[in-house]
Amino acid sequence: MPRPDWLTAECAAQAELAEVSPVPAPRPVALGRPGIGYPMPFAIQTWVPGSVPRIGQYADSDQLADDLAALVLALRSAPTRGRRFRGDGRGGALTDHDDWVAECIRRNAPWFDPARTAALWGHLRELAREDPDVMNHGDLVPGNLLVGGGKLIGVLDGGGFGPADPALDLVAAWHVLDTPRRGRLRAAIASSDLEWERGRAWAFVQAMGLVHYDEKSNLGMYALGMRTIREVLGGP
Repeated sequence: MPRPDWLTAECAAQAELAEVSPVPAPRPVALGRPGIGYPMPFAIQTWVPGSVPRIGQYADSDQLADDLAALVLALRSAPTRGRRFRGDGRGGALTDHDDWVAECIRRNAPWFDPARTAALWGHLRELAREDPDVMNHGDLVPGNLLVGGGKLIGVLDGGGFGPADPALDLVAAWHVLDTPRRGRLRAAIASSDLEWERGRAWAFVQAMGLVHYDEKSNLGMYALGMRTIREVLGGP
């Protein structure tokens, strides 16, 4: 259940993201208080037109790879204003997710060989962190992207915009693109080998939770998890 302080913080983050995003993003308009007929606080935002891409729909799109690179670079350019990553979610230390990934490896055994996924995590979790926090969207999955005419024309769900590992927003490369287009995005961003592998690690952490958790309750997220894990297992 949303609390007023959460909504206030999310609206502030959305407004900040909308200022720097190269494509339109929803902007907060007003916060509503609980009342007759709706007993919860709520937010009103501007509408951004566009369509959410289907899983893998634009995996081979050079245009979308370029647009995603431009988005990531623009968000990184926003000042952190001295803020640093806080909490235990994605974007901090990879090893903070050891217990969760271990559970996912076990529960995803019907779909993915536990020995293989455990070996991959054993490699990914050891990746060092060298670069300071930058501003990240934090959840660049297909459902938060809007496309039209083969181009990225909007980005949604900016309430998590904040400082984190520079590799965090690189998850979009594995969630959205195929191998050649990932290479194109990487070249545009000029990611180092280490940063790129950490992006792969964050995509793995996120996708591993989508398969067993959403298998019966959310087939779209289940399909995303399946596709992304296959892409991650396939390599850079």
